[in-house]
Amino acid sequence: MTHSAPHAERQHWIGVLARARRSELQPFEAALRDVEYQLIRAPEIGMTLVRGRMGGNGAPFNVGEMSVTRCVVRLADGRTGYSYLAGRDKVHAELAALADAHLQGAQQRHWLAELITPLATAQAERRAQKEAETAATKVEFFTLVRGEN
Repeated sequence: MTHSAPHAERQHWIGVLARARRSELQPFEAALRDVEYQLIRAPEIGMTLVRGRMGGNGAPFNVGEMSVTRCVVRLADGRTGYSYLAGRDKVHAELAALADAHLQGAQQRHWLAELITPLATAQAERRAQKEAETAATKVEFFTLVRGEN
């Protein structure tokens, strides 16, 4: 395993937790909270600037601002969990931070199998459905060249 592999795996599950719906995390709330922990940074709502590029590769421009919620927790054994997510859901942010902390422990395989894999699968299905719906509305434009008379 390369040095960056653990970071890539953690980035993956943090992304999955951030994109999850709060309703998808709630069935795990009791298990996530069933440990002594403290809020290092209580869930708080802020704003971030969103930047974009025309066509994906043009000059960057400011699209606007969006709400984000962040949270940091520390379990009694010292593991620290972080979350940053779009929107204004403090409960979601705290649950995601707790999940991140749990995923760094001895029960990582359990949490990956029970929480992260099903969430990632559901997100992939939603993304595929959205892409199919979008593809159905795609219009191909072409130009007819008129001959010189």
